[in-house]
Amino acid sequence: MDWLNYHHLFYFWAVMQEGNLTAASARLRLAPSTVSAQVAQLEEALGGKLFRRVGRGLEPTDLGRTVFRYANEIFLIGREMMDTLKGNPAVGPLSLRVGIVNVLPKLIVRKILEPIFNLSETVRLVCHEDSEENLLAELGVHKLDVVLSDAPLRRGLHIKAYNHLLGECGVTFLGTKKLAKKLREGFPQSLNGAPMLVPLETTALRQWLERWFESLGIRPMIVAEFEDSALLKAFGQHGDGVFIGPSVMEEEIRRQYDVELVGRTEAIRERFYAISCERIIKHPAVTAICDVARHDLFVPGKSG
Repeated sequence: MDWLNYHHLFYFWAVMQEGNLTAASARLRLAPSTVSAQVAQLEEALGGKLFRRVGRGLEPTDLGRTVFRYANEIFLIGREMMDTLKGNPAVGPLSLRVGIVNVLPKLIVRKILEPIFNLSETVRLVCHEDSEENLLAELGVHKLDVVLSDAPLRRGLHIKAYNHLLGECGVTFLGTKKLAKKLREGFPQSLNGAPMLVPLETTALRQWLERWFESLGIRPMIVAEFEDSALLKAFGQHGDGVFIGPSVMEEEIRRQYDVELVGRTEAIRERFYAISCERIIKHPAVTAICDVARHDLFVPGKSG
């Protein structure tokens, strides 16, 4: 039987977590040459390279990514064992590390992730919010299990990952009672010259919005652009402009932000994706997210 040297595995795991050999060596309080030698011995034992050199840095190989995924589970179980032996509450056996692209509406993210809390097995959910680029980099080295995004993985990115469409829906235009009363009649032409709060130009939703306005000859007055969707709605709540939200969350947005309906359109589509390193999803929590989103949340005609 071939036995695994867990010291070697731990040093490799530290390099993957820290992102480079120097930072891992500082964390382990060892010389970089020592850590490098230990990783080389692990590569020899496994019969393949765990890293490839890219410029001055290191990038994990497919073998490296696979080993890192197992190492995460191995050392998580090790921590659970020590907690149990010390009488501390054990960490749940199943964890889900989710990357959330920062332009996604927070209300719908919560709705997408809700099935996790209905599973028979307790899941420890860890959420990271950041730019798409940073999250996909984390996914590529298996620091995340899945990334939730409003757009599919772009071509040209050096990451082996797969898009899983969760669903899509139209959008609802919302505003304070005063704005809604003024703009509801004659929608959508009433939006011409109206104050608008919009997401950044780099987002898929903004591009849909711009094309729709152009097709109808509508030129709203854009008063502010936002990266964070919750901040955008906070401004909308105070009457600074009309804003849009996914129609499936219309009722919840109206209740939470005390705003009213201006109008709806199916011509603008908000799409939501789960991006993972697996073509066929195996993580039970991610499977639950996808199933509920496709068969319940994003059902045609469903809102609120």
